[in-house]
Amino acid sequence: MKIQSLQDLKLVQKKLAEQQKLAAAQEAARQEAERRRRAEEDLFKRAAGAVKPIRQPPRVPLATEQPAPIPVQQQLDDQRVLLESLSDEFDASTLLDVDDAMSFRRPGIGTDVTRKLRTGHWSIQRELDLHGLRRDDAREMLGAFIREAHKHGVRCVRVVHGKGLGSPGKVPVLKGKVHSWLIQKNEVLAFVQARADEGGAGAVVVLLAPG
Repeated sequence: MKIQSLQDLKLVQKKLAEQQKLAAAQEAARQEAERRRRAEEDLFKRAAGAVKPIRQPPRVPLATEQPAPIPVQQQLDDQRVLLESLSDEFDASTLLDVDDAMSFRRPGIGTDVTRKLRTGHWSIQRELDLHGLRRDDAREMLGAFIREAHKHGVRCVRVVHGKGLGSPGKVPVLKGKVHSWLIQKNEVLAFVQARADEGGAGAVVVLLAPG
């Protein structure tokens, strides 16, 4: 507003005074509201008295019970055993090398391997004695023995089957069965008749594939 006269000046002063009065009234109202709020707050505190936080008893977090693990590996091993069941009807005679002493080597395995087996190149790490066992029991024990040895990285084992001197007609039935069962095991790379000081014709030394 452009002031051109004394009257204009008075009008300006009046408006300023009114604005100041309005601002003062607003400030007074704000302070009164704050005073009332504090008074009500103090009144609540006096009525409630001293307040302390509730103490929580110590708690131990309990883990939720986990479901029992599914023995997947055991199931696979059981299935593998069924698939690898050894047949008594398997004819191993045509696969054996009848040299100076009976031996077997899988295709691709050289004659040097059977020679090293005979000379003790690999130390015998485990032995299975099947003496006196029934055929079914011997078959199951041999399958489990070869499977476990291979799983643990064993390379050379000896299987004692006996010479069959106590069999009817002194025919070594178990000996031929052991040869047949060993050939059916994929873990077996080769085997030879044991040396005389290791059982001779009553045992075989077996070389297993690397685990």
